[in-house]
Amino acid sequence: MVPSLLFEVMLIGLLGIGSQWVSWRYRMPAIVIMSITGLLAGPILGLMNPEEDFGDLYNPIISVAVAIILFEGSLNLSFKEIRGLGRPVFRISTIGAFLAWILGSLAAHYVAGLNWAAAFVIGGLFIVTGPTVIMPLLRQSKLKPRPAKVLKWEGIIVDPLGALLAVFAFEIITFFTANNPDGSALLIFFAASVFAGILGWACGRGIGWMFETGYMPEFLKSPAVFIVVIACFTFADEIVHETGLLAVTAMGMTLANMGISSIQDMRHFKENISILLISAIFIMLTASLQLETLLKVFDPTIMGYVLLMMFIVRPLSIFLSTIGTDLSLNEKLLLGWIAPRGIVALTVSSYFASILSQAGYADATLITTITFALVFSTVVAHGFSIGWLAKKLHLSKEGRPGTLIVGSNNFTVNLAKSLQKARAPVIVVDSSWERLRRAREAGVPFYHGQMLSEQTEYNLDTIPYEYLIAATEYNSYNALICTTFMPEYGRTNVFKVSPYRHDLNGMGDIVNKVGGRILFKQELSLDDLNQKTKENYIFRQTTLTNQYSYKQYLQDKDDDTVLLYVMKPSGRLKYFSEELRITPETGDIVVSLTPPVKEIKKIKKRLENQRSNNGNGNTNGSSHNS
Repeated sequence: MVPSLLFEVMLIGLLGIGSQWVSWRYRMPAIVIMSITGLLAGPILGLMNPEEDFGDLYNPIISVAVAIILFEGSLNLSFKEIRGLGRPVFRISTIGAFLAWILGSLAAHYVAGLNWAAAFVIGGLFIVTGPTVIMPLLRQSKLKPRPAKVLKWEGIIVDPLGALLAVFAFEIITFFTANNPDGSALLIFFAASVFAGILGWACGRGIGWMFETGYMPEFLKSPAVFIVVIACFTFADEIVHETGLLAVTAMGMTLANMGISSIQDMRHFKENISILLISAIFIMLTASLQLETLLKVFDPTIMGYVLLMMFIVRPLSIFLSTIGTDLSLNEKLLLGWIAPRGIVALTVSSYFASILSQAGYADATLITTITFALVFSTVVAHGFSIGWLAKKLHLSKEGRPGTLIVGSNNFTVNLAKSLQKARAPVIVVDSSWERLRRAREAGVPFYHGQMLSEQTEYNLDTIPYEYLIAATEYNSYNALICTTFMPEYGRTNVFKVSPYRHDLNGMGDIVNKVGGRILFKQELSLDDLNQKTKENYIFRQTTLTNQYSYKQYLQDKDDDTVLLYVMKPSGRLKYFSEELRITPETGDIVVSLTPPVKEIKKIKKRLENQRSNNGNGNTNGSSHNS
C-alpha cells in the first residue's frame, strides 16, 4: 500500500523533530542526524521521495521555507552586536567571499572537471553557509561570542550573496557565449538585485511602522510578518530567480535594527518555526536524492574537489581576507575550518543543474552530485569537530554548566560561593551596587545591570550558564525574569524563590502560577533562606557511595536541612524543587543547607527530652489506666 501524502507529511515532521531530539539527547550534531535520517528514509530504504510525491509543490515549499529561515536568522543581525567585529565581518563577507568564489571555481574546473560555465556557477554557490547549518552548530558548540558572531553574520549575509553570485556567473557566461550578445539580461539582473534590496528595506520599515504606531493588533503581528516575508520573497524572486533571498535578508536586518519590542517578543516563536522548517526541509532534500547521486559521490575527482574546498580554499580565503584585522590566530583557524554548506546550496544547485542542462552543458548533471558531496562532508566533518576544535583553540565556553543568579543577598552570595567550591561557573546579577557589595567582598563574579535591559543583553555573556535563578525580594519581578528567559534556558532550568510566604491572596496567586519552577520548597521564601544564612547554616557537601546511599542520607539528615542541588560526576547540576523529581545516585554530591553543629546538638537534645517525656507519660498513663 502506497502511503498517502498526508502520511508522508506526518513522517517528515516526525523524522525531523525526532532527529533534533536524538541530537539533543546524545549531544550529537543535529544536521548530521537529520541528513542521515533523510538518506535512510529516501534513497536507501525507499520509504518516500518528497520531490516526486509533492510534484509541482515541492520547489515552492522549499523556497518559502528557506526564505522564512533566512529572514528569522537576519532578525538577529543587530549592528550593536558586532561592535569591534565590523571589519572582520565585512572583509570575510566581501573579499573572503570573492576569493572563495574564484578559488572554488578554479578547483571545480581543474579538479572536478567541470566546464568553465558550470565551474563558476558552482563556485559562487559554494561560498554560502547559512543559518540552516550555522545556527545548530553554534547552539551545540557553545563558542565564545567573537567567533560565534562572525560565523553567524557571515552565514546570513553571504547566503543570499552566494545565490546571487551564481546567477550573476550564469548571466555573464550566457552573455559572452551568445552569438549575438545582449546586455539587457545583465542590466535586468543588477536592477532586480537593487530592487530586491530596496523592497526588503521598504517591507521592513513598513511593517515596523505599523507595529510602532498601533495599526496592527497583537494577535495579527506574527501572521502579518510571515505573510509579508513570503510576499517580499515572491515579488523579488518572480523578477529574477534568487533575488528573493536578498529581499528577505534586507527586511530582517531592517527590522532588527529598528528596536521594536514586538519583534523581540516574537523572536522565540519565530525560532521555533525556524527549527521546525529546518528539520522538515533537511529531511525532504536528502530523502529526494537519487541512489545514483550517492554512488557518484565516491568518484575520486569529486572527493578530491571536496577535500580541496575544505582544506585549501576555505582556510586560504579566510586568512587572506582577514589580514590586518584584530582576529587572533586561533579565531582564524576556527573560522578557516568551519564552513558547512546546507539547504540553500542543495536547493539552488538543482535549479542551476536544470538550466545549465537546458543550455547544452553536458556536465551540468554533476552539479547535484558535487553539491551533495560537499554538503554532507562539511556537515559531518564540521558538525563533529567544532566542539573539539573550539576547546583545543580555547574558543569554547564548554565546561561545567553554570548558574546565573539574579539578585544579590546573603543567601545567593553564599549559594554562589558553594557553586564556586564545586567548580561550576556562576555569576550574580543585580542593578544595585550596594547589594552587589556582598558579592564583591565574597569574591563572587558579578554583573551590575538590569537583567531585562537591552544593554545587559549585549554586554552579558550568558553562554556558560545553563540555569537561571531569580532570587530578588520582588516576587513579581522574579516571575517576569523567569517568563522572559524560559524559552532561552528551558522550562526545567529556570527557577525562582518561593513567593508563597507573602503573596497568598489577590495578585500574588497570579505571581505564584507564572514564571519558573519554585526553588527548593514552597514554604521557603527568600526571607527564610536569608535568615538561615544569618543563623550560620552551613552549605554542606555529601558524597553518596555504595555504603552510604541517598535513602540513608535522607534518614540521617536533620528536618531543618534544605536540599539545594546535586552535582553529578560529569559536572552537571540538578537543583532540588518540589516540582521536579530528582533521585541522586552513587557518586553524586548532594549540597544542602544544614543547621550549625551546636544547633543540631540542641535539636537532638530537645528530641531526646521529648522522647523521654513521652516515654514517662506513656508509663504513667499505662499505670493510671491499669
